Amino acid sequence: MLAIGWGPETSNFEQWLKSSGLEIVLYVLGGLLIGRFLSWAGNRVTDRIDQNYNMGDALVRSEATKHRHALAQVITWVLVTIVYTLVSIEVLQRLGFAIGSLVAPATVLGAALGFGAQRVVQDILAGFFIIAEKQYGFGDVVQIAITGSGEDASGTVEDVTLRVTRLRSSDGEVITVPNGQIVKAVNLSKDWARAVVDVPIPAGADLNHVNDVLRSVGRDAFADLDLEPLLLDEPSVMGVESIQVDTVNIRMVARTLPGKQFEVGRALRIRVAAALRREGIFIGPDLTMDQGDAT
Repeated sequence: MLAIGWGPETSNFEQWLKSSGLEIVLYVLGGLLIGRFLSWAGNRVTDRIDQNYNMGDALVRSEATKHRHALAQVITWVLVTIVYTLVSIEVLQRLGFAIGSLVAPATVLGAALGFGAQRVVQDILAGFFIIAEKQYGFGDVVQIAITGSGEDASGTVEDVTLRVTRLRSSDGEVITVPNGQIVKAVNLSKDWARAVVDVPIPAGADLNHVNDVLRSVGRDAFADLDLEPLLLDEPSVMGVESIQVDTVNIRMVARTLPGKQFEVGRALRIRVAAALRREGIFIGPDLTMDQGDAT
């Protein structure tokens, strides 16, 4: 009876598989499991933060809540990146690559890739300062000016990492912005916001009477059970903002909870239009509200 021999190559492969090969498989599986666990734990933390907000009485997220949510996302991303990097190093060592001997080639390769890698480093440094300085966090409404782009990116922050910021626009689009390309970030929902309503009045109207009507609208809005929780104080009339050929623009402002300036502005416009119509004052066709600002 003939005995089939597999040869020395097969024997060497079996020995490698029992030693380094098995370790490589265990490292890869362990790295994947740890990465999944860290992602799961990070999602649990952010879900708990969101659950506490949803179950509370607050109408908007506090600055501390938004910062904790963003910080949890960043820490999860960093830990997962570290785990995958360490696993990659261990796998390379067991494949026969001497990490110490790769220092010199890595230096040359790093110099060659310096122009490409500096963008990544710039993104990570910018992301670090965004988190450390609490410029914005999860749930904030922001307007971001991007290098080389003629249009700003606007939307609600859904994800913040050290490298990118993801926004959800009012149209439902997801906008991903590298942190290193952010020139200016306008936070429209930090601490408090301001709804600004410009009312175009015919030039021949009695401005004193119009101001009285607008003040009455502000008092009624502040007494309304639906609007009062969104307002920090009674809306005020700032007076004449600009004068045109046939119209005079009177500005009305209201301090609101962060991110609620758009909702309050729409409600005020409806009330202003109805109040002026009852007084026989017909406003211009473009009763407009500014985007509002926040501090």
